[in-house]
Amino acid sequence: MPSVTVKNIPEEIYERLKKSAAAHRRSINKEVIHCLDRALGSTRLDPDAFLARLDFLQQKIRVSPLTDRVLRKAKEEGRP
Repeated sequence: MPSVTVKNIPEEIYERLKKSAAAHRRSINKEVIHCLDRALGSTRLDPDAFLARLDFLQQKIRVSPLTDRVLRKAKEEGRP
């Protein structure tokens, strides 16, 4: 199996990696592999398909569209 050596990792990134590995009960090596897999394995989002799915879900749960006016009103109501 191939291996890679990463040099000069900034301390703050290494510390975050260590914390993440501990939180997920993985070795640092396995955490690096997981992070690389997530970063490189992600697919591009098709905006039209995403919006179509959003429209479908809004109709299904009968939620009114979220507009600037609705957001502004919610912010104003939340203020003292």
